[in-house]
Amino acid sequence: MKCPFCAHLENKVIDSRLSKDGGVIRRRRDCGECGRRFTTYERIEEILPMVIKKDGRRELFDRGKLFAGLKRACEKRPVGVEDLERIVDKVEQTLQECGDREIPTSKIGETVMKELHELDEVAYVRFASVYRQFKDINQFMDELKDILGDKKVSRKAVK
Repeated sequence: MKCPFCAHLENKVIDSRLSKDGGVIRRRRDCGECGRRFTTYERIEEILPMVIKKDGRRELFDRGKLFAGLKRACEKRPVGVEDLERIVDKVEQTLQECGDREIPTSKIGETVMKELHELDEVAYVRFASVYRQFKDINQFMDELKDILGDKKVSRKAVK
């Protein structure tokens, strides 16, 4: 590590601490040349796969974009920001662990829908309606039947 004051390369670590969330290491260093102290922060570089969109385009995974979609699905629902952050963290961790260079949006969407289904069924239906792009009311009703687990819901009830 180069000293920011004298650019000398030799220094020693006098203190290391892990951040609260465990994602960053704070190191206090002492320069062997000028004797001044400085602090460095180390973070593990997270390499996420490219996302393959439905139309074939590729783009970087965007945590903010996923969070915004979840927020929209959970508007006016009793779902906390912490729950949404937990889902985004879980998706991000899954992407890091998969080791693939590219991943289709369908895999991400299915993971999100599974998490939302357990969290809030209304938010799940909202997300699914956008994600799956239902073509008509019958596709939507089929999804509702699966959620309710009740085959009594019929298409006639909608008409």
